[in-house]
Amino acid sequence: MKFMKLGSRPDTFYTSEAVRSVSSEVSSDLIIQVKGSRYLLHKFPLLSKCLRLQRICSETPESSQHQIIQLPDFPGGVEAFELCAKFCYGITITLSAYNIVAARCAAEYLQMTEDVEKGNLIYKLEVFFNSCILNGWKDSIVTLQSTKAFPLWSEDLGITSRCIEAIASKVLTHPSKISLSHSHSRRVRDDVSCNGTESQRHKPANKGWWAEDMAELGIDLYWRTMVAIKSGGKIASNLVGNALKIYAARWLPNISRPRNDNNEEASDSDSDSGNEMNSKHRLLLESIVSLLPADKGAVSCSFLLKLLKAANILNASASSKMELTRRVGLQLEEATVNDLLIPSFSYASETLYDVDLVMTILEQFMLQGQSPPTSPPRSKLGFERRRSRSAENIDLEFQESRRSSSASHSSKLKVAKVVDGYLQEIARDVNLPLSKFIALAESIPDFARLDHDDLYRAIDIYLKAHSDLNKTERKRLCRTLDCKKLSVEACMHAAQNELLPLRVVVQVLFFEQARAAMAGDKVTELPSNIKALLASHNIDPSRPTAALSTTTSFPAEDQWSVSGLKSPKSKISSLRMKLAEDDDLDLNDLQSNGLGRASKFKAIRGLPTRPKGMFSKLLSINRSASEKN
Repeated sequence: MKFMKLGSRPDTFYTSEAVRSVSSEVSSDLIIQVKGSRYLLHKFPLLSKCLRLQRICSETPESSQHQIIQLPDFPGGVEAFELCAKFCYGITITLSAYNIVAARCAAEYLQMTEDVEKGNLIYKLEVFFNSCILNGWKDSIVTLQSTKAFPLWSEDLGITSRCIEAIASKVLTHPSKISLSHSHSRRVRDDVSCNGTESQRHKPANKGWWAEDMAELGIDLYWRTMVAIKSGGKIASNLVGNALKIYAARWLPNISRPRNDNNEEASDSDSDSGNEMNSKHRLLLESIVSLLPADKGAVSCSFLLKLLKAANILNASASSKMELTRRVGLQLEEATVNDLLIPSFSYASETLYDVDLVMTILEQFMLQGQSPPTSPPRSKLGFERRRSRSAENIDLEFQESRRSSSASHSSKLKVAKVVDGYLQEIARDVNLPLSKFIALAESIPDFARLDHDDLYRAIDIYLKAHSDLNKTERKRLCRTLDCKKLSVEACMHAAQNELLPLRVVVQVLFFEQARAAMAGDKVTELPSNIKALLASHNIDPSRPTAALSTTTSFPAEDQWSVSGLKSPKSKISSLRMKLAEDDDLDLNDLQSNGLGRASKFKAIRGLPTRPKGMFSKLLSINRSASEKN
């Protein structure tokens, strides 16, 4: 820290009966009252340097031995006044970044200018401030911090703006050219005099050396300083983002859910203080959001989601929430499941997590990364023997678009994995509506899910947590599930899952048989438990089934389309499984002798007698296997 000493006389101020006096052979003739404190002083040394005291004394008639002057609005209080008074007496005073603002405001109040006396206090303070304080890194930050106690005075005197400009210029300058007297992050003492040389010089270890030191500033001063730094255009956006992350970690607390208004135990004073604290944190959060760099990836997606959680808790402005939501959507592929678990703090919603917010983020993510054209634009003149420079540019642009498309495709694969994991977490919430679960599951494109195992786990968890779902709701829940993309382990589990709709179980078994036939030209033996399940419903997997009428029409909700098994030459575009009795009857309503079970699977057994493509191959293998047996 840099400091300056003025005066040479020893300190002769003392306190007697709550009155501050100065030892002198001359009797005092002036009483000055400063914010409840009384000073018994002399007119000559004070009036010779303070124009304001001269005018007050000239306007106030002397009615007694001591002339009384009251200064109730004195800036800096008794400490700053005593500093100026000692300067008038020639007593040694020490000035540094910690007290220069108070001394400068007090000297301005007393009008200690050059017009009164050459080499007055204001002149000496300005020289020290410009030549020493503004040239030091920590000195500038400490001085800027101290202006918070005198905001109006500091603004009028230009102290605040000059400190901000000095700090910004040091950040924008190459670190090797900066004279660092101290660094908050290293906590190393480095006291030097104004005219002396630095005892230690600590060169920053990285380009973001300034972030931790600046985090000590209040949000209003920090915001102004960061704006000045960003306007310089020399600091990389990721360094600005890292500085904001450090500042948020320093000032944003671990906020819990706000208290219920019906909580009788919370007193009014606690509620008022809590609201005031939330207002401060809300202002801080919104200021940080306004400082976020515009470049994608300047801050991590995890940090953005933490800010979004805090915005949800603090009830930040809609614009701040929307800005954070948009930024998260741009780099959602970086998020993890835990990042997306944003607690719901709306008393209108009983869900544990804010699913609507995640849906909005997904919408923002899907809006970006549109697929480019599948082929490069063709020349209007047809084929050209000689390739022009513009045609080469078109090819280059097409290659770039292909690369950006593949990046977008890979990001969607990552997001699909995260969303399926998120579905597994929120599925445990008994208050989560079915419509929100389905909407979130269907927001992922089909191509983004390479397998449906995670989605199946989420559906299974939801079915267990919501046992009151009826048959129609369970069918709606399973529409997103693609049985062709289930692994063998997931199929084994699904085949024995009593919570799934029966049509899903049958579809799983059908695809397992089809997959086995395509893989090895023979039907693999089904596990005993699955065979037992089929036998309980009078189904023989190795037995050819009757034809399914292609003219029969079913209601839309009873149709279960099996896509992906189409043959180009086949007239059957999809396999529709009719389970009419499953929609109208419960298993408890079946006849005890099991006669009702045969009719339940009438449509399942109605497979084509002369199928084409893969179906004919599958059934021919079954027949050959039966003949051998």
